[in-house]
Amino acid sequence: MVDLLTVDDALARVLEHAAPLPSEPVSIDDALGRVLAEPARALVDLPPFPSSAMDGFAVRAVDTPGDLPVAFRVAAGAAPPGALPAGSAAGIATGGTVPDGADAVVPVEDVEDRGDTVVVPEAEGGQHVRPRGGDVRAGDVVVEDGIRVTAVRLGALAAAGVAGVSCARRPRVAILATGSELRSPGEQLEPGQIYESNRRMLAAALEGSGATTEVLPVVADDVSAHRAGLERALESDVVVTSGGVSMGPHDLVRRVAADLGVEEVFWGVAIKPGKPLAFGVRDSTLVFGLPGNPVSSLVGALVFVRTALLALQGARDPLPVYASGRLTSALRRNPRRDEFVRARSRWTDDGRLLEPVTGQESHMIVRASTADVLVHVPRGDGEVATGGTVRFLELG
Repeated sequence: MVDLLTVDDALARVLEHAAPLPSEPVSIDDALGRVLAEPARALVDLPPFPSSAMDGFAVRAVDTPGDLPVAFRVAAGAAPPGALPAGSAAGIATGGTVPDGADAVVPVEDVEDRGDTVVVPEAEGGQHVRPRGGDVRAGDVVVEDGIRVTAVRLGALAAAGVAGVSCARRPRVAILATGSELRSPGEQLEPGQIYESNRRMLAAALEGSGATTEVLPVVADDVSAHRAGLERALESDVVVTSGGVSMGPHDLVRRVAADLGVEEVFWGVAIKPGKPLAFGVRDSTLVFGLPGNPVSSLVGALVFVRTALLALQGARDPLPVYASGRLTSALRRNPRRDEFVRARSRWTDDGRLLEPVTGQESHMIVRASTADVLVHVPRGDGEVATGGTVRFLELG
């Protein structure tokens, strides 16, 4: 009997072999979703000058309240013509440069504008003025290394004048499905045949992790076809196979991979679905053999392959990101294996509720498609009670 690794131990062994890929320069226009290999630093103070947070009038606080002459007006994108004379005001647009001498901005709705003069209420020094460098100073880190560029980080980099960043190269993933019974959607099925779904599903699940994916042709259940398919796949950084990793007479992936020089790191994880998961390496190429049942394959990709892809890009924390919610019905624990249960989630005033879907068998991909989360049920005795707090992964 094969000793099964725990999920945590299996993840640790994957990470031992997932050394970050070389870095490359990346334009800010192409940086979304990439992981920084070096810290990105601001090129300018932000804001680069004291600016107004409101449409209104820049004043010296000591001159308020009062009826002040309008010395000039400042539009956004234009420099003031000079310092603000004492005892006067300057019209200013949101984002406009606060002139030297002014230390406050009075919102336009609080001012009686008479054209050449304005009546302003009392102002406090600093009100509605954005100080130079109040967000970041030139040379300060905007995004740390090991962090993925999200939409808001992309905006921060652009605002700080960063035109390009250094990122780890995107991992190249080859996806291969095995099985003589597999046919493409649209083809006529003969007795004993099924439609192949895993390659497209796996590619979609992994592209959000920063990888580029190549979907290879289906491989028939014979040694020569497996050898040809795996030789091609091994040209990539990561190989993901689906099917053929159990102990049946047609399960050829592990044997052929070994013949091609793949060193098996482990086979078998204490997880349901997805127990017969294999992981090996050939030089720097990582090889994941996922089970053929669709839900098993998906769970393996989300828990293990995604982790490897983020580690290859130098992510600081590549491990799966869990959130917490409460069960709407009890779930029995498996004494030997961690389980990932498909569930629907909904938000309530008390937080996120998780309702397991009917049909948890690993071949039931249509039933799984009604779920939006994978609830992690740790192995053990007894059950997780209704209302119990559990952690989950997003399926999105």
